[in-house]
Amino acid sequence: EGVNVPVVFDPVMIATSGAALADSETVAAFERLMQIATLTTPNVAELEALGGHSGMAGRGITYLAKGGDARGDVLLDQLIVPGQEAVIWQSPRIDTAHTHGTGCTLASAIATYLGTGWPLVESIAASRDFVRAALLAAPGFGAGNGPLGHAQAQIT
Repeated sequence: EGVNVPVVFDPVMIATSGAALADSETVAAFERLMQIATLTTPNVAELEALGGHSGMAGRGITYLAKGGDARGDVLLDQLIVPGQEAVIWQSPRIDTAHTHGTGCTLASAIATYLGTGWPLVESIAASRDFVRAALLAAPGFGAGNGPLGHAQAQIT
C-alpha cells in the first residue's frame, strides 16, 4: 500500500551567484522528480533553464516561481497550479547580504507545513513569513552571503 506524502522538489541547478550546480544528466533526472512532486520551487534562473512559465506549463506540474533573485525593490513569488488562477505574493525586498540558503529554507519549510496537513497556499504563505523572519534575524556571519537566522526567527 502506497504512502501519500507531500514532496517538495527544489531544483537546485543555478546558485544565486549564477554558478551552475547541476550538469545536464542531473537536470534530465529532474524531469521525473518534478512529475512526482507536490510542488517544485525554481528560482528565477532555474525557471528560465526549465523553459520558463511555458516550459513548466507544458509539464503540467504545480510550481512556485520564486522571485528572490529578480531585481527590484518588490519580491514576487507565484504559485502556479495547472487549471487554476495563479496565487501571487508580493513583499518589499529585505536589504541584506545574508541570503545563503533562502531557497532551500523556503522549500523545507513548505514541506514541513504540508507534512503536518496544512493546505498548499497556507503552507507557502507561512513559509514565506518564516524565511522573511530568518532574513531579519541573520547573525551576520562571513564576508559574503551569510546564512539566515533560522533559530532566532520570530514569526509575527
